[in-house]
Amino acid sequence: MLNVLKGRVYSQLGTSLRACGTSAVRRNIDTSNIIHLATRQSRKMSRQNLRDFVRVNDLLLHVPLQDGSRWPSPRDPQPQPVLLSVSVLHDTSKAAQDDDIKSTIDYDSLSTLLMSKYNQSSVALPSLEALLDGVAESCFEASHAQELYLLAKKTKAVLHAEAVGIERSRSKDSHFICSDRYFIEGLQCSTTIGINLCEREVKQAVHFHLSMSRSPSDSRPVNLRQLTHQIHQAIEDSSFFTLEALASHVARTVLQSCQQNIDRVTVRGQKPNALLYAKSSEVEISRTLADFQQEINSISVDREETSVAPDLFATRPGMYTVAIALGSNLGDRFANIELALRLLETSDIFDPQTIPNLVDDPQISIIDTSFMYETAPMYVTDQPDFINCACLIETNIRPESLLAVLKWIEKAVGRVPSIRNGPRAVDLDILTYGSEIIDTRPTEARGDLSNLDGQLVVPHPRIAEREFVLRPLADMIPDYILPESGKSVGRMLDELEASEHEDASAMYRVIPFPKYPISESRPATPSSPGGFRLPVVPATAKYWKHPCKHRKTTNRGHTKTYIMATLNVTPDSFSDGSKHNTLDAALKYTTSSVQAGMDILDIGGYSTRPGAAYVSPQEETDRVVPVIHAMRTLRAEDIDGNAVDIQHLRNALISVDTFRPDVAEAAVRAGANCINDVYAFAGPEYPLNRSSAEHFLEMRKVARSLAVPVILMHSRGDAGTNKDYSNYDDAHDDKVLEGIRVELGERVRAAVRGPRGLRRWLVIVDPGVGFSKPVEGNLAVLREGGKIVSEYRGRRGRNPLAGYPQLIGTSRKSFLGKVLERPDAEGTYRGRSTTPVQRGWATAAAVSSAVQQGATVVRVHDVLELGDVVRVADALWK
Repeated sequence: MLNVLKGRVYSQLGTSLRACGTSAVRRNIDTSNIIHLATRQSRKMSRQNLRDFVRVNDLLLHVPLQDGSRWPSPRDPQPQPVLLSVSVLHDTSKAAQDDDIKSTIDYDSLSTLLMSKYNQSSVALPSLEALLDGVAESCFEASHAQELYLLAKKTKAVLHAEAVGIERSRSKDSHFICSDRYFIEGLQCSTTIGINLCEREVKQAVHFHLSMSRSPSDSRPVNLRQLTHQIHQAIEDSSFFTLEALASHVARTVLQSCQQNIDRVTVRGQKPNALLYAKSSEVEISRTLADFQQEINSISVDREETSVAPDLFATRPGMYTVAIALGSNLGDRFANIELALRLLETSDIFDPQTIPNLVDDPQISIIDTSFMYETAPMYVTDQPDFINCACLIETNIRPESLLAVLKWIEKAVGRVPSIRNGPRAVDLDILTYGSEIIDTRPTEARGDLSNLDGQLVVPHPRIAEREFVLRPLADMIPDYILPESGKSVGRMLDELEASEHEDASAMYRVIPFPKYPISESRPATPSSPGGFRLPVVPATAKYWKHPCKHRKTTNRGHTKTYIMATLNVTPDSFSDGSKHNTLDAALKYTTSSVQAGMDILDIGGYSTRPGAAYVSPQEETDRVVPVIHAMRTLRAEDIDGNAVDIQHLRNALISVDTFRPDVAEAAVRAGANCINDVYAFAGPEYPLNRSSAEHFLEMRKVARSLAVPVILMHSRGDAGTNKDYSNYDDAHDDKVLEGIRVELGERVRAAVRGPRGLRRWLVIVDPGVGFSKPVEGNLAVLREGGKIVSEYRGRRGRNPLAGYPQLIGTSRKSFLGKVLERPDAEGTYRGRSTTPVQRGWATAAAVSSAVQQGATVVRVHDVLELGDVVRVADALWK
């Protein structure tokens, strides 16, 4: 067998090379050279075991393949280049002795035959495997060969690798002589890898070569393009200290993404920039799925508490990644969806008596969520608007049992029978189940989509026509290629958008704010169908809308810019310290702000001013909670005059400006609706350390349990320091913008993705104007703030902040004072020093720019004056 020969050649080469101290060289030998070496080595064996070959190397064919090239093309696929090598087992001794061409294989005729049958063929083949099957049949018919060794390589098949292909051996009786070998050559990615500080701040290039084998009895095609996308995404999203750990991560991704197809994977990982005087450093590993089963069994159950960078494609053995769509248009739509999600993760309540074939230890973990959308109803239009979203789960529950679980949850939340596509309290649909294709309908009933009740069809058959399904999926897995369709989720969304009419109903992203405190007089949560008492989910107080970016319009639909009023109940804040730190003064500011059009009030009890005095958590709590409690229990006699509706005041949205989990929880339970954290959950220490990670997990846990929106701000410790962004000099636009995208993006990704992560729709990002940025950097944020959350792929990959709503806070900040100090070189203005309260007009200019850049919220001190600016700016740009 060729593999046996290779092994012997490797063994001899290894012995020789190790003697020279260069054993690693053999790993870079080209496959064709190995075959030649194997042939040469075979001649030294016993004449009874003679194995000679006649070979055609790298025959260039242009073959239409339905599995696509760099982009899928299942319909009318275009020919793509394939390099085909054919090795025919043939005893060449007679030809060598007689020097007679009649005694050998006519390789010219063989190559001509293959060119005539497969080059520029008008008939598309379903896969590269099908091409090799046809080539083998043609070669056996045209020669007296008993064994063939084939290698087909696609050089334009994937975006990020040099080539992918298959090596296959066949006998004339159609038996596979040895395992198929699939390979991916020259996969190039960028990731965070290394132990040095500079390596932790800037992604660097890594190169991978993968070789995968599988049982000869498995005839199913392997989608190498999809697999390469998955590996690339897993590498780009990763962060490791060692190349060994990254290589292991890649091997796990391959095996767990293709556990039905691949038996063993060999991974060669290279860091081209690691060594100054060498081409690269390299690690090579070989793994099976069983290797990772042992590794997983040794990991603590609590691993999910500390995992902040999950791989969405690779799952543990026995677990599957499943995409689920959720929708609601009756009752409290947001609370219905949150309740359904909490039930989804409460797997110990599922009754084996009502869930068919339920596994012994059912597990479901939500590992990602989409943004949330308000959408017009489809099909049956005479009904309320829907709230739609999606989630990714990791589960060991098989498809039909999972469908029964989802139906149980729908009933528990309150869904009752209705007309098809009619209103419902909640609806849960399985969109994808790993890469499986499932249809439980009888074969004769699969002609249309009118008979899906009680049946399971995966991928969901209506994905391609539903923007309210594709858009949430694209938030999470835009590069995922749907089985059979050959198209990525992102491409399907682009095609759907391109086909829509200009007057299509707008879809809005939404941010729900829960109502706190939860009233003790509120009716008890109803029990589930099995008698289990449902978890308490807060009702919805209000919700905000912000537009989706759309290919046909800059902002699809129209929305307002929300105004956040700033209430510092502190004695030392930079602009209004000691002005509102009494209860009466705080309520007076709140009343005037509500009257002026405030949308949310941000209450802070600990100044972030550089050099501010330390405040204990208890003192901070004692400053903010009484104000929140007073607002929620206001009576008409507590305020002067009747200029404001008392209910307006009592129901005003409140955000607590804190980075401490215990303060945040106390404030929310007292009545706050949002958490505003200037350190994005990681605490004030910088650079980040272990305590930062522990702080992050605690803040995430509190926010998740309370189901409140969070504002995560970019900062680097003390606001006046750490302003160097030279590590991002390679940015495609501005290095400060890139620093925000990378650094805040890492925090947001860690907050949202993985077990027990936040709902994506509850995250608002703040670039941190005035925090750890030079003056020109702050101006860049205002000038091009829209790029911070734009949809793009930069040098470091996809923007992790793409699509998030953005808060901009510029009010009275010192960088505005620095601008005002600059003299006018061509005029009479000599510059002037200003106090914070003198920067109102400068703030107005900054706020106007923020609105023009698409900010969802602006944070201000002077609500009436800056509210006028916002309303005019909205009229101009929104």
